Amino acid sequence: MNTEILRPTSPADFERAAQLIRSGELVAFPTETVYGLGANGLDAASCRHIYEAKGRPSDNPLILHIADLAMAQEAVCAVPPTAAHLLTVFAPGPLTVILPKAAHIPDIVTGGLSTVGVRCPDHDIARRFIRTAGVPIAAPSANTSGRPSPTTAATVYADMAGRIPLILDGGSCRLGVESTIVDCTEEGIVTILRPGAVTREMIAAELPHIEVRMDAVLTAADEAPRAPGMKYTHYAPRVPLTVYVGTDVAAALREEILRRTAAGERTAVIASNETLTVLCGIVSAAHTYNCGARGNHSALASCLYDALRRFDNMDVTSLLAEGTGETGLGLAIMNRLRKASGGDVRFV
Repeated sequence: MNTEILRPTSPADFERAAQLIRSGELVAFPTETVYGLGANGLDAASCRHIYEAKGRPSDNPLILHIADLAMAQEAVCAVPPTAAHLLTVFAPGPLTVILPKAAHIPDIVTGGLSTVGVRCPDHDIARRFIRTAGVPIAAPSANTSGRPSPTTAATVYADMAGRIPLILDGGSCRLGVESTIVDCTEEGIVTILRPGAVTREMIAAELPHIEVRMDAVLTAADEAPRAPGMKYTHYAPRVPLTVYVGTDVAAALREEILRRTAAGERTAVIASNETLTVLCGIVSAAHTYNCGARGNHSALASCLYDALRRFDNMDVTSLLAEGTGETGLGLAIMNRLRKASGGDVRFV
């Protein structure tokens, strides 16, 4: 199968992508978070192709992407007031809401669960594509399972060439980490299953009389995950990753790089501008990735997956990364780094 990258500009471009969806094919498309791998969310056979293309476990649920809130009403049994408020405030945007699914939503979309996640992406190409298709688009991130999510069409192509017919190119994704997932099925409680750019603080400010819980831990091996990213390894680079967090990261990285170099390892580093300045001279520029100013969570999130992929085809044996504090968007960043490193996070 040939895979084409298309920058859609005309109604004919969007109709072409929509026709592929309606005929059961897969189309990758941009959102403000990461690129999605889309199928007709009402067709079980089409959605099964997603799992095949990604090598994704079949109990890992998908998210239904919608063009507007009216489409959400067609995908779920009911939208309680709490969920309606969150969707009104944060949609279009990087928020996925878990709700009881409508009977016609295929079980393969939900991993066999009675609930489904819906989200309206904040990207003009995505919403126009969904609207033209006329169906909710079921989509995980458009990468092979376990790998860092793609934030450019070229990165999608690197993983999906030969597996899907079309990639819609919408440029680089603005936010860079997947949507926040919240469960609104329990009255009086909102549970965050995956942190993202809609932060816990933002949700709590909108719902001062509702309990906002965190439950972003990995699901046990014998349980079905309640949302994407809760059971399986995700976001991993091709070499082992270790994450450093704390007040003395630069010194700790310097010591570790020198130790590994003496042991014959070839180490690459993902870090802030301030930390890389300290490390200048002990690691080559080709083996560093500058994520911007320390503490700039938006900058770090937007480049995180690009950084995790940067050294895949280089002659390195290990990867060290500077983490960040876990407030606001930092919570989502550290959630991804923990999973990418298999939990190898060191506090210094």
